[in-house]
Amino acid sequence: MVKITGIIKGSPASRTRIQPEDILLSINGHKINDVLDYMYYTAENSLSLVLERNKAKYALKVTKGEYDDLGLEFASFLMDEKQSCSNKCVFCFIDQMPPNMRETLYFKDDDARLSFLHGNYVTLTNLSQSDIDRIIAMKLNINVSVHTTNPELRCRMMKNRFAGDKLKYLRQMADAGLKMNCQLVLCPNLNDGDELRRSLGDLYSLMPNITSIAAVPVGLTKFRDGLEPLQGYTKHSANEVIEIIEEYQVKFLGNYGMRVVFPSDEFYLIAGRELPDFEYYEDFCQFENGVGMLRSFIQEFEDELENAEYGITERHVSVATGYLAYDTIEKLASLVRSKYNVKCDVYKIRNDFFGETVTVAGLLTAGDLITQLSGIDLGEELLIPESMLRHGSDVFLDDLTVHDVEKALNVKITATVNNGGEFLRAIVSGYNNDNNSPRGSK
Repeated sequence: MVKITGIIKGSPASRTRIQPEDILLSINGHKINDVLDYMYYTAENSLSLVLERNKAKYALKVTKGEYDDLGLEFASFLMDEKQSCSNKCVFCFIDQMPPNMRETLYFKDDDARLSFLHGNYVTLTNLSQSDIDRIIAMKLNINVSVHTTNPELRCRMMKNRFAGDKLKYLRQMADAGLKMNCQLVLCPNLNDGDELRRSLGDLYSLMPNITSIAAVPVGLTKFRDGLEPLQGYTKHSANEVIEIIEEYQVKFLGNYGMRVVFPSDEFYLIAGRELPDFEYYEDFCQFENGVGMLRSFIQEFEDELENAEYGITERHVSVATGYLAYDTIEKLASLVRSKYNVKCDVYKIRNDFFGETVTVAGLLTAGDLITQLSGIDLGEELLIPESMLRHGSDVFLDDLTVHDVEKALNVKITATVNNGGEFLRAIVSGYNNDNNSPRGSK
């Protein structure tokens, strides 16, 4: 049962006697515990509701369009508390965070409801058999952080004695026809090599219900005191991972007509390999795990460069990025310089905040930008990827703002969206529109 906090004006619920502070007990005889129950059981067009007001129950019927929103509001989106992670994974990035940062950065969510609603990945260790039964009954597809299909190794890696046993849920969901995207965070000499082959073989046995598999390299910061010793990937070990994945891509392609398993872009960059062609990534089903993200960005950039013309005279801008993507961004900048009268300087920023082993741009801080770019002529504008900022805000990981960096470096900062065409426009003309534009301070 959940408390109603508001009624949406003009909604089906607004035409009933439901009031804020009423308790929603059931819909069509089904108890309502959270947002999944609410969304699933309100999908029908004829609803029988049981509610409570001042400890007295009452019932009413509502007729609405099928799948139309009933119109009730609740204190939180999930209708109860977000479920936190019960694991202590040896590779967990949050456990490698420095102290004294904002509290939200230390929360580890492992909530299956956010997997269905927002695409989050879950480990299954929070779920009981009744949870799985509900998922199957509701026919909800899910994104799973598998990491390894070796039960003993999974318990060790996740430091959760139940982690291995929960693997049985993969088979149950596959047998029920649910689709699963899977994620493997790989650690050298732990769950790669033959263990990776085992995991891919076991996931292959669940086809065709495995939609995609992403292999992502472990991220290591300098804040690992007291944690299990781990190594990062080298050029040689990254190449070995790619070669194993290519073996299984051939198997998946031969039997199912799609590659299914992909290394993240980081593996190619660490290995010093060229990124695969655009077509290799098929439908880019693991984009948010960094699979094909850079190739898509390059393709968008090159398409825009080939097809668009900009009437500019002269311009000087700078771009800040991480060590991992620097060579790619510099190559794109050189294409701009060869076509337009634009001086575009690209700076690779060392991550002193988390440590030099962290090389992705999205984990760079304002402090590192200020320290490493101070005293440099950055031109009219400094472009940064919006992944450096907290979602929907102008705040960096170290809680400094875009304005703080602008003031320190005496340059306008523009955070560019993750689109190669928009990035090109930001370089050559400071492109801006209402729908999909680089974001800077006003």
